[in-house]
Amino acid sequence: MRSLDLAREVCEHYHPGLLKALAAVPYAERERAGGPVIGLFRAHDGVGLLVPTAFGGHGADPVQAVAVQRALGASSPSLAAAVTMHHFTAAMLYSLAGHGGRLSTAQLEMLHQVVPGRQLMASGWAEGRTQANILTPSVTARPVAGGYLLTGAKKPCSLSASMDWLTASVAVPGEDGRGELALALVPAGTSGMSVRPFWGSDLLAGAESDEVVLEEVFVPRELVVRTSEGDPHRLDDLQTAGFVWFEMLVSAGYTGAAGALVEAVMAGERGTEDERAGLAVRLEAAIAVLEGAARAVREGLSGEAAVAAVLVARYTVQDALPVVAAQALELLGGLDFVRGPDHARMAGAVRALAFHPPARAGAARPLLRYFGGGPLELA
Repeated sequence: MRSLDLAREVCEHYHPGLLKALAAVPYAERERAGGPVIGLFRAHDGVGLLVPTAFGGHGADPVQAVAVQRALGASSPSLAAAVTMHHFTAAMLYSLAGHGGRLSTAQLEMLHQVVPGRQLMASGWAEGRTQANILTPSVTARPVAGGYLLTGAKKPCSLSASMDWLTASVAVPGEDGRGELALALVPAGTSGMSVRPFWGSDLLAGAESDEVVLEEVFVPRELVVRTSEGDPHRLDDLQTAGFVWFEMLVSAGYTGAAGALVEAVMAGERGTEDERAGLAVRLEAAIAVLEGAARAVREGLSGEAAVAAVLVARYTVQDALPVVAAQALELLGGLDFVRGPDHARMAGAVRALAFHPPARAGAARPLLRYFGGGPLELA
């Protein structure tokens, strides 16, 4: 299928051999808990996709990143979901690194380690949300000599078994005594950090989405990013950028999974020409609106306008994919269903896009206000 082949070409450019390595693993193995896909991603330099070239990465733009995610989603929805968390975290942190003085020497040193060390960053954020309270921390930070003791948990937390770093939104005491949003960079395996079973579904089990628990985990002060008087918008900028990247990347992964089902219909010439063409058109429309948002961001769309654009794309894709997946399964037929569960599992995974924040109901009023000329404020 042309659109999926083009996405695979982009993926091959940035991660030579990765898709071939994934294809050599049976689908059930790719999607199971403890499977090999995250290790393969790491081995094929997947961590550097959105890392700037100055830090040893590929510096892919939004359109290229969305294409890579579609290719990965077509091969392993679990992998696409998992690495979304690494990628949007990288996009946020390295955006700060591009502005002199916004990160400490220790923070910059950490970012310089990611690509050469093939390090993965798990997200202890609320999966990309914007404006006040969107990154409501589930982790508290108690000041001690030299840093903070972190206590709390993140569940589910993708990459929980493979992460090298946990990037967690935390509440630290401000000058007025009230909680202030900050970002902690926590090395995996730090004393007091543990992982507990949480994910109970067979779908997307390969994403390693278990619970990460922090019990008085010490983090040095220099590995905590805080807003300062001289840089009052530091974390506002960070969470807006993260929101935009998260919505694009997570939507792209599930779009790739739906695309794999449509590709199977096309390859098998299932159904009539009219049915196949209609199915492909629905998928291509979803791809087009998502790529349109990514292209706008690449060309400079930012702030509330970018947030609105990616939400429109995300909900359009969210509406389209279950219909595409269901129709693809129907056209593939009962014999395909009987022969094995792979296509049915992929169709089931597609529906998980609806479970990522922000929920449609929560975004409805803010979007209506924005469409009517007001501010876009998601709670």
